[in-house]
Amino acid sequence: MSAEAQVGLGIKLGRMRRSFRGWRGQRPFWGGLLTLLGGIPIMYFPYANLTLGTMTIRMATTAGAGSLIIGVLLVVLGLTMWFQPHSRVFAGVAAILLALVSLVVSNFGGFVIGFLLALIGGALGVSWAAAKPDAKPAKGRAERDGDGSDDGAPEPAAAGAANGVSGTTDDLSGTSPDNGTNGRHRAG
Repeated sequence: MSAEAQVGLGIKLGRMRRSFRGWRGQRPFWGGLLTLLGGIPIMYFPYANLTLGTMTIRMATTAGAGSLIIGVLLVVLGLTMWFQPHSRVFAGVAAILLALVSLVVSNFGGFVIGFLLALIGGALGVSWAAAKPDAKPAKGRAERDGDGSDDGAPEPAAAGAANGVSGTTDDLSGTSPDNGTNGRHRAG
């Protein structure tokens, strides 16, 4: 492979990495991944055969079908967190509930491994919040918008401001002469 081919590969790989990083930042990626990984041991262990020498140990239980259903649902909920980030709260709560049910139904939640992964993944899915965009416009954008007179000086006070007090905007109690309460509160 020539040096030019390696440089081209590095640029393409870097672009793919930045693209994946952007995709990952717009959704509860780690919550979905842990939930998905938590479903695998829960659905695997009830159907696994462990061989020790000539002796075969089956871990099959009467609740094997329930374990399979719980495991598949956890995998689906993990994928839902990835591809439907707006339904992350539902998917997270459902993953937590299924992880708790798996303790009873499927060999202590896949020998506690699947239980912990699904529980933490569901909690991460519920607690994830999308990043808020910056309120400040980019420097280049302010120059493109027109006047370019942003000299760093603070904005003038509101029109209703008198001697540094701006009336209703500074009153956090919700009572002011403007709304007719004059400091009195009503119950009801």
